[in-house]
Amino acid sequence: HPRVRRQRQMCIRDRVKVTASVPGKVLRVEASVGQKVKAGDNIVILESMKMEIPVVAPQDGTVASIDTKDGASVETGDILATMN
Repeated sequence: HPRVRRQRQMCIRDRVKVTASVPGKVLRVEASVGQKVKAGDNIVILESMKMEIPVVAPQDGTVASIDTKDGASVETGDILATMN
């Protein structure tokens, strides 16, 4: 099982930023704008070093934006989505 890493989050103007925990490629986006999610729900799945790494919602809320797309290359700390 790939390790699930906690995502860094920053609250700015009541939005929580969901960021990449590792550099890699976006394998797939699993959430959509307006979707209600619970803490721990998958937002994006990254592929890094041949492992699938889920990027999860840090808290309950609603997805406000998806700021990446399937196949995108990301670096640690890149914003993948925001939540209200």
